[in-house]
Amino acid sequence: MDPSPVFFAGNAIAERNTTSGSRAFSESLYIKAQKLSESQIDKGMKQHWWKEGVIYQIYPRSFMDSNGDGIGDLGGILQKLDYLQELGIDIIWLSPIYQSPNDDNGYDISDYRSVMDEFGTMAEFDAVLEGIHQRDMKLVMDLVVNHTSDEHHWFQQARSSPDNPYRDYYIWQPEPPNNWQSMFGGSAWQYDEQAGAYYLHLFTKKQPDLNWENPQVRREVYDLMRFWLDKGVDGFRMDVIPMISKRLSWPDADYSDFNKVVEELYCNGPRVHEFLQEMHEEVMAHYDMMTVGEGVGIPPEKANLYVGKDRNELDMIFHFGHMFIDHGPGGKFDIVDVDLNTFKDIFTKWDRAIGNDGWLNIYLDNHDFPRLVSRFGNDDEYRVESAKMLAILLLSLRGTPCLYQGTEIGMTNVAFPSFDDYRDVEIKNNVAIWQKEGRNMETMLGAVHVQARDNVRTPMQWSADSQAGFSTGSPWIKVNPNYQTINVEADRKNPDSIFHFYREMLAFRKKHKALIYGSYTQVDGGRNDLYAYRREDADGSYLIVLNFTDDPISDLPVDNGYTWLTGNYPAPGAASDALRPWEGRVYRQSS
Repeated sequence: MDPSPVFFAGNAIAERNTTSGSRAFSESLYIKAQKLSESQIDKGMKQHWWKEGVIYQIYPRSFMDSNGDGIGDLGGILQKLDYLQELGIDIIWLSPIYQSPNDDNGYDISDYRSVMDEFGTMAEFDAVLEGIHQRDMKLVMDLVVNHTSDEHHWFQQARSSPDNPYRDYYIWQPEPPNNWQSMFGGSAWQYDEQAGAYYLHLFTKKQPDLNWENPQVRREVYDLMRFWLDKGVDGFRMDVIPMISKRLSWPDADYSDFNKVVEELYCNGPRVHEFLQEMHEEVMAHYDMMTVGEGVGIPPEKANLYVGKDRNELDMIFHFGHMFIDHGPGGKFDIVDVDLNTFKDIFTKWDRAIGNDGWLNIYLDNHDFPRLVSRFGNDDEYRVESAKMLAILLLSLRGTPCLYQGTEIGMTNVAFPSFDDYRDVEIKNNVAIWQKEGRNMETMLGAVHVQARDNVRTPMQWSADSQAGFSTGSPWIKVNPNYQTINVEADRKNPDSIFHFYREMLAFRKKHKALIYGSYTQVDGGRNDLYAYRREDADGSYLIVLNFTDDPISDLPVDNGYTWLTGNYPAPGAASDALRPWEGRVYRQSS
């Protein structure tokens, strides 16, 4: 590893701009930022349980296997609820557990009201839900209603005849009306011989898109939402929800910038807000629940159209600015270098766009993106330090934080030696495309090591026992070989571990409400080695300083008017002492 200070984004390493990195902090800029921050304090922001809680995402297939078949299941989740309570989690987001042929690991649903056989039974789900509520936690389900599986009975009926009442549940054309490509590669239009027509699938060909223009489709969705809410679930994470309204003129796409295509053609369609407001009126307004929209394709300037407090649509969204940060024009496997200022600007821009009107979900990884410590930290020499520093970032930005399973012990990306070791349909599709085009497959494998979704889908590392304590059988995907040193059992025994630091920071966030509701102001003067910002409300002002390099950093935006409260290293001798490598500190301004 290059010992010079670096910022990792998808392991594409961008060298620090040493000129700006060593530049002394601008006092005038700092004073200006202080005044701006003071003017933005919102003393009347409405409080909600879903703003104060911290979410933990469970990817069931990889969390815990209770019956030895190599697949995580509901019984395994039930076994680990005490662990999540010990960690300090408030809300569990459960990735899809519905009946599915698993072309896209459960995001291709064949029955919205049944539990996948591999995961267990509805009785086991009820036991998990009861166990969550007994521990004063809440459960959020994944709502996947842009598309279904092609094995759903709606689609089976739809393909059978042009006159079938289910035909209009999906989007059919006699010929492809445009050049749209699937998010996973290849044409987004698939010919169905039985139907004698093409159907739209923005994801795999086994995930046909629903036709939300049909009011009966919308009624079906609202009914299935009520089914789960009436069972007692506390809300939904809504998969690719900006895609439900299509541009029926079917314009062609210019794929020189794929992210722009997603924003301007696939997402934010002409009726999306009408549909969400109808959903709110029909369903959400009648329950004490939370909604999190997967904000793919939503630019900052359109965010409050989805989450503005008077819009009656969604409670919060999670954006993709920092998740696409290292994607080149060719998409995620076309990796480009980025620097820290680009990263910081995204969070600042989004916070400014949301203001006091809306709300965000804050995350640094999930089931679709690489491990945060491998992407944004140093997963080698400073794995522990950088994982803890990123915990401070995650839990001190304005918004509801979301941890992905394994983040709390600093799990890392995996580098399997062969494409055969991977399971994700996205990888398989892209490998086929690269091979067909005669491209360099070693380059592709390197990109997979950096960007593959399977990086975060390897089994949860519970112990140093066989198969990381995840299963007594052979896991559906191999465990990361580093499980013998990185695992829950080892972290729980070590009082200085990443796990215990997360416990402390979760409690710290709850104690200091300015880190939840307070204003946010970036105050680092554009340095390319340091991220510093203030969080403040009427009761206090907090300063967070984060070192994103392997080197010490001096000239901090801190003086003796600040008191150190917590950090990932022992307390500094003086407020302005140099930051150690990957150090994060939280200060409070003395009154």
